[in-house]
Amino acid sequence: MLVHSRTGKWATWVLFAVFFLPLFALPLLVILTASFSEHWSGAFPSGLTGEHYAAATRGESLQALTTSLVTALGASLLALAVGSWAALAAASLKKGGKRALDALFVLPVAVPSVVVGLAVLVAFSKPPMILNGTRWIVILAHALLVTAFAYQSVSAALVRLDPAYEQAAASLGARPSYVLWKVKLPLLLPSLNAAAGLCFALSMGELSATMMLYPPDWMPLPVRIYAATDRGSTFTGAALAVVLMAATLLVLLAVSRIRTRASYR
Repeated sequence: MLVHSRTGKWATWVLFAVFFLPLFALPLLVILTASFSEHWSGAFPSGLTGEHYAAATRGESLQALTTSLVTALGASLLALAVGSWAALAAASLKKGGKRALDALFVLPVAVPSVVVGLAVLVAFSKPPMILNGTRWIVILAHALLVTAFAYQSVSAALVRLDPAYEQAAASLGARPSYVLWKVKLPLLLPSLNAAAGLCFALSMGELSATMMLYPPDWMPLPVRIYAATDRGSTFTGAALAVVLMAATLLVLLAVSRIRTRASYR
């Protein structure tokens, strides 16, 4: 809603300051401050240090960041491929079939992620496909948790897509495969990029299902943050959290640039 009066604009800024800053900005600022602190016994921290970041960007912590990036990238690509394919298939179904497919893909996010983790653990701990104890079970679980967002994003874009482009290409003799790859998918590229960014961000922060599945040699960064704070290393955990946020934001900014360029094609 647009606010035109001076009083309304001031009221909007006051509400923004009252609700946004304490609820969203202040907790992030506290984490950032704690990551540079040596002690925090009173209302304010005492002593500034960069040792927590030195520990957060080397050794096992750096390996955990790499693990999170690889897991999120693999899960995002898998979710984007499956979700896009399912959305394209659902667009050609009747209303009843589309509703059933919608419910199927929304189901993993409608239940707690720990339930999804347990389901994946039980399903892939016995033949014919044993993934328990490998990195692939973590990537698969993350993909299951984020595929719904890729599916919904592409489905919404397909509803808004003007069918005249496909009809024009088909009337000129283009095969269905050519229409898909040269007409429909390029028009969906901004939505595909947005879905990829969302899936990546959600995978980077996933913890509950990961705790049940990760092997010792494939520990993502959220698990390491939890382990650090559980041991009482709160400041190191805060530095790891800032590194996680920074890495996620950098990737999202890169995806945003790609999406912006795609929207002007």
